[in-house]
Amino acid sequence: MGARCSKISMCFWASDMKSNLKEFSDIENGAKGEDLLLGSFREFSLDQLREATWGFSSENIVSEHGEKAPNVVYEGKLEDDIRIAVKRFNKSAWPDSRQFLEEARAVGQLRSERLANLIGCCCEGEERLLVAEFMPNDTLSKHLFHWEAQPMKWAMRLRVAMYLAQALDYCSSKGRALYHDLNAYRVLFDQDGNPRLSCFGLMKNSRDGKSYSTNLAFTPPEYLRTGRVTTESVVYSFGTLLLDLLSGKHIPPSHALDLIRSKNFLMLMDSCLEGHFSNDDGTELVRLASRCLQFEARERPNAKSLVSSLALLQKETQVPSHVLMGIQHVTASPKEAVPLTPLGEACSRRDLTAIHEMLETVGYKDDEGVANELSFQMWTNQIQETLNSKKRGDSAFRSKDFANALSYYTQFIDGGTMISPTVFARRCLCYLMSEMPQEALGDAMQAQVIAPEWPTAFYLQAAALFNLGMDNDAQESLKDGTSLETQRHRN
Repeated sequence: MGARCSKISMCFWASDMKSNLKEFSDIENGAKGEDLLLGSFREFSLDQLREATWGFSSENIVSEHGEKAPNVVYEGKLEDDIRIAVKRFNKSAWPDSRQFLEEARAVGQLRSERLANLIGCCCEGEERLLVAEFMPNDTLSKHLFHWEAQPMKWAMRLRVAMYLAQALDYCSSKGRALYHDLNAYRVLFDQDGNPRLSCFGLMKNSRDGKSYSTNLAFTPPEYLRTGRVTTESVVYSFGTLLLDLLSGKHIPPSHALDLIRSKNFLMLMDSCLEGHFSNDDGTELVRLASRCLQFEARERPNAKSLVSSLALLQKETQVPSHVLMGIQHVTASPKEAVPLTPLGEACSRRDLTAIHEMLETVGYKDDEGVANELSFQMWTNQIQETLNSKKRGDSAFRSKDFANALSYYTQFIDGGTMISPTVFARRCLCYLMSEMPQEALGDAMQAQVIAPEWPTAFYLQAAALFNLGMDNDAQESLKDGTSLETQRHRN
């Protein structure tokens, strides 16, 4: 294992990038990727969905699909290992079972790589449930407003805008032009990092709530007058999403239009994007947003013209979405995937917040049995200062002050009087938080040298390797960590 890891540290990422942008005509004609091979729409029994969601366990509730109380979305898994999202409506919603089934079947006929497709439903007694493809990589809201590792790149924002316009155009071509409450929570990211529009918003309004959120500042003006969703009001909501993509914030359209009229375009732009886009591109996207947000509905563009305009703005079209998004890309099918422990799973997702919580919870118990070559220096000021550095590092690590934690842990390591694989593991995470994956990999490998049978060292190597784009080596490290973890439990 050590030889393999030494080889990894000398590798450079070189992969043949293929375009993940497909011609919209293919999508419109029903082109299906591997993730669309889900069969035709079907009706599930309540028992099937109860089993798939572990009895509608609260631990399976997810927020990825942007649904709020009283409706709940659960992650589930069917017998054939297909992951699903199950929306369970409030019992007072959809009192007419026939209307619910008709709507679900109509939406279930749609199949597009731009949608998180509806694959089934359940209607038993008062229960009303929808079953859709599961999207594992969070919402646009999370990546735009609550990002942790990196802000969304300009090229990816342009791609999101075009893919959503394509989704709306496809739905319109199939007679489902009306979309209810289009917002950043309704935009989901699949396993390849591609944005998809949730199918749940295509269901016609029922008693579960209004078509738009209670925030009137973002509601189409004609909806306030009539209470009806129109194709033009969907375009208005698309305009608010363009503002989200431009600014990285949820700006009320009235305020944004005031800035546009006074030509303060830069005030609209996300400061994280400074220097990463051309003024012409920014101006064009602002122009499209302002057209979508026109007060008079008839003055707004349709989805097809939006697709044409946005296609001209696309950047880095040969770079896959998962690379632009900085997320892991798993090509193995669910049946081939290695069953991972919680820490292994967090490292495979590069969920640094979860990794931090687990390392903090475990503490230093895995350092037990690691020999420290200490001499009389134990009783000197030098060892006391080394221990103080570790103590300060632990305090900073606990409070998520990763810059200071990195500094104090470095002082402890450079002191040379004590060794601790856990300190290397913690400094590794600090490097990952600081976007220094090569240094993080070095620390994870050093932790392995100190504790050759420690699964955590291999899991952290995987997290660093994923960040370096070395997915195959990362998967091998995950397997090594899982194997060691299994041996531990057997012993």
